[in-house]
Amino acid sequence: MNIAVIYGGTRPDGNTEILTEYLIEGIATEKFYLKDYNIKPIMDMRHSKDGFQDRSDEYNSIIERILPCDILIFATPIYWYSMSGTMKNFIDRWSQTLRDPKYPDFKNRMASKKAFVIAVGGDEPTIKGLPMIQQFNHIFDFMGIEFAGYILGNGNKPEEVIQDKNAFSTAAQIRNTLTESS
Repeated sequence: MNIAVIYGGTRPDGNTEILTEYLIEGIATEKFYLKDYNIKPIMDMRHSKDGFQDRSDEYNSIIERILPCDILIFATPIYWYSMSGTMKNFIDRWSQTLRDPKYPDFKNRMASKKAFVIAVGGDEPTIKGLPMIQQFNHIFDFMGIEFAGYILGNGNKPEEVIQDKNAFSTAAQIRNTLTESS
């Protein structure tokens, strides 16, 4: 079982990363910190005669490395009641990959995966983060990805998420599920 963690945060050792690292403790994963890659925004050329053009960035290098994975963990802080811009930019580019002749089976390969979402924010994230979870659910549904679970943690200031015992309990349960599956 191959697991990829896709980090959408920009703060090193932020609350989302703390909770995610707890979840994957003792599990072999490949980690992608989107902030460390040059990923250009999508240029929507779906209806152009020439279609999408290569963006000459590092986006495809991530896609090539997550395609063999069985499980994807999307870890993002909650920004303005949604995923981070870094994460959204990455997912927006899937529209291009769906039409890229280099990846003719992109959707089918993504449909073979399970996904988890880990998100941390302040201001009642277990309620106000739910629209973001619905957004991920719709994204995964469109791609055929099994949405295996999520955690909405509470934390705004550095390390504040550590006080969220419910989030850490859920993370431990998911970790147990992942280790039993491997």
